[in-house]
Amino acid sequence: MKIKDFSITTIFLSIILLLAFTPLGFIHLGVIKATIIHIPIIIASIILGPKIGAFLGFMFGLTSIAINTITPTLLSFAFSPAIPVLGTSQGSFWALFIAIVPRIIIGFIPYYIFKVIRNVITKKKTNKKAALFLTGLLTTFIHTFLVMGFISLIFQDAYAEAINASSTNAIYKAILTVFFTNGLAEAILAGIVTMTVTPTLLQVSKKE
Repeated sequence: MKIKDFSITTIFLSIILLLAFTPLGFIHLGVIKATIIHIPIIIASIILGPKIGAFLGFMFGLTSIAINTITPTLLSFAFSPAIPVLGTSQGSFWALFIAIVPRIIIGFIPYYIFKVIRNVITKKKTNKKAALFLTGLLTTFIHTFLVMGFISLIFQDAYAEAINASSTNAIYKAILTVFFTNGLAEAILAGIVTMTVTPTLLQVSKKE
């Protein structure tokens, strides 16, 4: 089982790297980049457990730092300490926190979210796909909430400058807009892919 888990982990890591360093993983949306890299991490966490999920989330964080350093957008200062914070001439090491910590969290929690939802919905196999969909959906919402929340909290002035917000209310509106536009799209996609792909992988890995 350890060899099998290692092999599956390697496959997931390869997928993450492939997505990260091709146009498929990070989609430029002007101020910010949408992503689908969290999806294989959610699936891996459910199949392989929270520790491996957290490790893959950490790798996602490292790729985020690299991509935002190589191809920066207006908000890349929040993900790479090599990019100067707007209004200053230097980067911030808080960017490492934003780039890495939320990604570790979304690698750790899907395993437990899935188990809790399965127990709430019932353990019938007919409800497994519903539990997987909700796990992908909720984990993605948590990811978006953590990333955008930390950006607005740690880099409030720079974020306001990036989006041309003149007040705190404008910042909150911008965050909610991100949450209910690309955040919602990412969540629904994550739910569908998690629901579709994970059952077969659970059988292959003999974790179900």
